[in-house]
Amino acid sequence: MRPVYQWNLGSRALELGRRTLVMGIVNVTPDSFSDGGRFLNADEAIDHALGMFEEGADIIDIGGESTRPGARVSPDYELSAGLQSGRPDGAHVSVEEELGRVLPVIRGIKRTLPEAVVSIDTYKAEVARQAVEAGAEIVNDISAFRWDKAMARTVASLDCGTVLMHMRGRPEQWRDLPHIDGADLVPLVSRELNEWATTAEQQGVSRDRIVLDPGFGFGKNYLENYPLMARLGELAELGFPLLVGTSRKSFIGRTVARGGEIAAPTQRLYGTLASVTAAVLAGAHIVRVHDVTPAIETVAVADEILLARA
Repeated sequence: MRPVYQWNLGSRALELGRRTLVMGIVNVTPDSFSDGGRFLNADEAIDHALGMFEEGADIIDIGGESTRPGARVSPDYELSAGLQSGRPDGAHVSVEEELGRVLPVIRGIKRTLPEAVVSIDTYKAEVARQAVEAGAEIVNDISAFRWDKAMARTVASLDCGTVLMHMRGRPEQWRDLPHIDGADLVPLVSRELNEWATTAEQQGVSRDRIVLDPGFGFGKNYLENYPLMARLGELAELGFPLLVGTSRKSFIGRTVARGGEIAAPTQRLYGTLASVTAAVLAGAHIVRVHDVTPAIETVAVADEILLARA
């Protein structure tokens, strides 16, 4: 059986471990790798999120900037200086634009469903602050507080939980990163996640507010994701709950390819569910998915297998 944790979200806690929680994904972006543009309209994004809650999602993760492979993210100097505007070439999403995308969605969800648990997927401190003030209870930072130097202090001052994800490099660098053997990758992910979580604690984020995400697909290539999944259980030794997001990732598309062509994101459901099953059996506490109902049925079966092991 997995370790059981109480994830402190401030005004309440989520129990993690007795069953797997399902986090639904809502991308309020024009360029997400999977569903870019489908939910850029706030009303459509709100309806989609509320539909996921009706299906049984425990958490909805709202994102206003794509970090797909090749995407450019805001430079450190802009974030640290607190600048509000993106570069003239539009290579990344400004704080103002990201807020304009996510705040109406968060407010709309909470207005209709006040008890909903909403997560904000951002690496920008100002976006995190305003999102939590609008009703979000979780800050999901793919950079693990490394890209915006104000993020750790901001989250420490907010009454919320947080997810720290592992990533190698930045999205625009992923294609050029050197390959890491599986035997070396897992210790690297474990060591760096531990270092980043320790840094967060040192800056005032209490341990019971932190969940770790190994970052499948984020700076890990096809040959690196499977060793990471196979040894996912080793990350439980860090003493934090684990969140896993494999939904529709390209390494699944390559695995289920037919006729030599990588499967499109919408054709990766069954491969995704296989990876969700593996993750739960290896100790994941939360799975982050696009397809809620299939995931809920999958984790229900995987959870029963875990119970039978106890």
